[in-house]
Amino acid sequence: MSLLLENIRKTYRQPEGGRLPVLGIEHFQLQRGEQAALIGSSGGGKTTLLNIIAGILTPDSGQVVIDGRDIVTMPEVVRDRYRASRIGIVFQTFNLLPAFTALENVMLGMTFSGRGVDQNFARELLQRVGLGHRLHHSPKRLSVGEQQRVAVARSLANKPVLLLADEPTANVDPANQQLILDLIRDSCRDHNVSLLLVTHSMEAAASFQRIERLQDFNRPELCAPERSA
Repeated sequence: MSLLLENIRKTYRQPEGGRLPVLGIEHFQLQRGEQAALIGSSGGGKTTLLNIIAGILTPDSGQVVIDGRDIVTMPEVVRDRYRASRIGIVFQTFNLLPAFTALENVMLGMTFSGRGVDQNFARELLQRVGLGHRLHHSPKRLSVGEQQRVAVARSLANKPVLLLADEPTANVDPANQQLILDLIRDSCRDHNVSLLLVTHSMEAAASFQRIERLQDFNRPELCAPERSA
């Protein structure tokens, strides 16, 4: 199993006092190699959930088990290293470094993985996403669709067991949206990587066999109310 969530609770402190319940998830799992689309409305907690799975945020309580290890119990520095070596992330804003070429951006995805930098594998990933002729182009010399392809290649550079895609077609023109989705899904399938794609669009999720709605299993009311001092 690539991902298991158990009894996840997350609240945010409000400026006026008290805490705002955001996530109350009793159980969610994703098998190795499985692909799922998670639909949630804006402000519904899907970005918070994705950041918790990625180890960027920690829940108030609960378990996030990735490839057999609970990342919640890890010290922050260990969790960061684990994310770098086992989790791939495709951001909707690409997050490419403008001063580096496409090849260098993908190689940077390997830097913190602990496996070393493999230029040949980086080239192979870019060739697989159709950018073998654009290896030495900076992001500003690439189209928006090409930049997202580089981001997909970079997300696979650390050979993850789990790939998280956060609204990956939000900034891509309609003509390229399905191409990007197919690219992400095919790349994960080729590498036996589990995929959790988070979106607010039913259209983007339509091609997935497994479609989950966050509102169907997220129960923020499960969060214990803040106790008075």
